[in-house]
Amino acid sequence: MAFVIGEPCIDVMDRSCFEECPVDCIYEGERKLYIHPTECIDCGACEVVCPVEAITTDRRADVTFKLDNRRFFDEPLPGRDEPLGPPGGAASVGALGVDTPLVSSYVPAS
Repeated sequence: MAFVIGEPCIDVMDRSCFEECPVDCIYEGERKLYIHPTECIDCGACEVVCPVEAITTDRRADVTFKLDNRRFFDEPLPGRDEPLGPPGGAASVGALGVDTPLVSSYVPAS
């Protein structure tokens, strides 16, 4: 069971979860953060510090965002030729400045 970051993170990206993650598995897109599903050790440290309650276990996550989280790592992102895959730590990758098509095109409800 990994954790997933959902819709409340879009355009917020508080980054408290970065500071708490002991394995550096939270990656930064342009509008949202993403947790690598196989790098995550299921400790839950990120979930408790999220001020917008965007983080949940993959079993309880909205299916749309659960699948989208995987796409961030398994499919080439816009402007990239290859999928990100399991890079082994967000610090070595840095902010990617790109999101999945779902998040890129997301318009908040008014």
